[in-house]
Amino acid sequence: MSNLDSNSSHIYAKKSLGQNFLRSTKALREIVEAADLSATDTVIEIGPGEGVLTAELLKKAANVIAIEKDDRLIPVLKEKFAADIQSGKFNLIHSDILEIKLSDLVKAGEFKVVANIPYYITGLLLPLILSGSTQPSKAVFLVQKEVADRIAARDNKQSILSMSVKVYGTPKVIAKVPRGAFVPAPNVDSAIIEIANISKNFFKTISEDQFFATLKKGFAHKRKLLKGNLGLSDQEMTEAGLSPKARAEDITLDDWKKLTELISTK
Repeated sequence: MSNLDSNSSHIYAKKSLGQNFLRSTKALREIVEAADLSATDTVIEIGPGEGVLTAELLKKAANVIAIEKDDRLIPVLKEKFAADIQSGKFNLIHSDILEIKLSDLVKAGEFKVVANIPYYITGLLLPLILSGSTQPSKAVFLVQKEVADRIAARDNKQSILSMSVKVYGTPKVIAKVPRGAFVPAPNVDSAIIEIANISKNFFKTISEDQFFATLKKGFAHKRKLLKGNLGLSDQEMTEAGLSPKARAEDITLDDWKKLTELISTK
């Protein structure tokens, strides 16, 4: 673990913003490697914090656009990256990522997203980044380990979250990051998750809104059979190639597409 640099030694993590500053050089290296950056890449970094990860991204990418909400960190980042700001390689935006349109900053497919996400906005941020009209070519997130495992469905049990990610890209858990890698240390471990092959190709033949309406309805009551949640008969389930006893957590993305098509024609 590295120590605080002189510019940020007076900054304390804000609990209200879910801040945990990353200190592990190993984790930093794994995040940057997962992003697979080239000298022509544009990176959007969400929540640069003290700029520890930012410095590594600037070494590899053509330019970095960092979005930081915390007022206290703006002067720290401006001082630390003054030369990169002057050269145009680093663009610091003082704002809340949940209130920004990526389409105002970059073109679809021509950027990557890298972020150490506060746990409490993970569920809001992932859909925002993946489902927008302007999608990144790849995203690398540092999230709570339990969330990363749920996205990747490591227990082979799907969830609304895992399906909401897989419908846009291919998730892969890269590495576990122990709680001791952060200051202050959170109560849980984290993990680096990569989402590659991001697109909306899945929705070429079905409505995006209809798909998510079907998905949410299917997961509404986890203990119930899927047919009950969706109001389908045994025969309709069989016609969709599914067992009448199937549950939402057990079926595949392609199965959800078939169900969406079936329900949209009823």
